[in-house]
Amino acid sequence: MTAARKSLTRYKRIVIKIGSALLVDRGSGLKKAWLDAICDDIAELKARGIDVLVVSSGAIALGRTVLDLPSGALKLEESQAAAAVGQIALARHWSESLSRSSIVAGQILLTLGDTEERRRYLNARATLKQLLKIGAVPIINENDTVATTEIRYGDNDRLAARVATMAGADLLVLLSDIDGLYTAPPHLDPQARFLDTVAEITPEIEAMAGGAASELSRGGMRTKIDAGKIATGAGCAMIIASGKADHPLKSIVDGARHSWFAPSAAPVTARKTWIAGQLQPAGELHIDAGAQVALKAGKSLLPAGVRTVAGQFSRGDTVSVIGTEGREIARGLAGYDADDARKIAGRKSGEIEEILGYAGRSAMIHRDDLVMTDPAHKHEHIASAENKDEAHA
Repeated sequence: MTAARKSLTRYKRIVIKIGSALLVDRGSGLKKAWLDAICDDIAELKARGIDVLVVSSGAIALGRTVLDLPSGALKLEESQAAAAVGQIALARHWSESLSRSSIVAGQILLTLGDTEERRRYLNARATLKQLLKIGAVPIINENDTVATTEIRYGDNDRLAARVATMAGADLLVLLSDIDGLYTAPPHLDPQARFLDTVAEITPEIEAMAGGAASELSRGGMRTKIDAGKIATGAGCAMIIASGKADHPLKSIVDGARHSWFAPSAAPVTARKTWIAGQLQPAGELHIDAGAQVALKAGKSLLPAGVRTVAGQFSRGDTVSVIGTEGREIARGLAGYDADDARKIAGRKSGEIEEILGYAGRSAMIHRDDLVMTDPAHKHEHIASAENKDEAHA
């Protein structure tokens, strides 16, 4: 793997996950100099036109330092209290450090349900994309103040991978206290070999993962490999690198050792298969000829091209798209509840706010959430339509 291919600067959207031990010292609290340094690195990436999102651990660790809680395991309510105190301080520190480069920070707290339940997933995704659109850096953490043991990620590695897929990132960087993946835990096996490149996460690769490293971090190499499976399966490359030194992102750009995980060769196909085959349609959208042509060209389905709406469904549910010949030609994730979809069917996007009383999305089904299913149409569909205009049929 060439250095150029692995360089951060070749990517367009990067999610950076930061472990608690990097950001918070158990005795003295926040490592402000380190935070300022990585914010300088982020500013450098943004100056190159790269979108940056940060998944920052440290709320509980910072909170227990502020509250002077004893070392060792905390009860659930103690962890939640520490998170409540720590999160507000953590967000303030991120905001202050980024503002030195005139960068605005936006805080997002997520629970497991926010990324696993389609309706909430779409809301969170829309918020992330809007923050990036206006040039802000989203600072994301698990909402530890309300999450319980049964309904939580429990580590920010896997949360970061979900965020990366949600935001359409092409690189996930996991910064921790180890510089990459070894064939065995290096502190236990002096013969452990460093892996520079991982082409695919196989059972053998999974077997190399070790356990958690410190009381400040719930994650270990195990969760990083789990994160890698989520990210690479969605077409997002991943890097595991050490964040111990100041300017860890600049260090990667300058060639510091790290493990690079290759993205899946066919991520779009996997996602389209999931939409087309694994979810039962909750309703139907019957479209006109103009919209049918637009969908075949890889564009979004706009309300103007919808003739009738059948069934009862919620935004984010899978619906069938019925063509002019009366058969399904596509499936996708609905951008509106069925009742609202009926109200705006056949109308122009500019009329949505007046009809519904709120500014909704322009697409009934966004092109990123739609797959052609009819063999007569699917081969003409453009799998990636990022540079295409949406259908205004």
